[in-house]
Amino acid sequence: LPDGRSANGVFDAAFLSLGRTRLFDVVPLPVVIMLVVAIAAGLFTERTRFGRLIFAVGGNELAAHLAGARTGRLKVLAYALSAVLAALGGIIVAARVGRGDVSSGASLLLDAVAASLIGYAVLNARRPNVFGTVVGAIFVGVLLNGLTMLNVPYYTQDFVKGFVLVGALALTYGSARRRI
Repeated sequence: LPDGRSANGVFDAAFLSLGRTRLFDVVPLPVVIMLVVAIAAGLFTERTRFGRLIFAVGGNELAAHLAGARTGRLKVLAYALSAVLAALGGIIVAARVGRGDVSSGASLLLDAVAASLIGYAVLNARRPNVFGTVVGAIFVGVLLNGLTMLNVPYYTQDFVKGFVLVGALALTYGSARRRI
């Protein structure tokens, strides 16, 4: 509430099922949603004109503008897509956790950055790509599950993620230098 008091309420069971349902008692529904979004995003970025233009504007806005791209519209489209995907992620996190908390996803920020930057190293792409980001997310998830199963303290896990991230970036950009 605006005066600082907590608002008591209950989430609808259908909403909570978005984050807690398992298909065939095996695959969590958020994983299926992520795969559908990843496939759609991969097709959009790799197979459509707008996807390629968004990469061009992100790489060098002035060059994209001089090549005839409507950079203003493309930036609005990119921000709108980012907002929609962030909202979807927030809905899924709220459905999994069962509460609406502004800081629920704060601990996932380093994981998301690590997944996207590790994605640069996948298949030696050295550019943003959806497939690499999905592989990076799976890698970070497996790494964190392994560290949790080894009873590694949570504050040490960030150091390990940072070390892996630096190693992946060093491999990516180190191999780029050798090619030049």
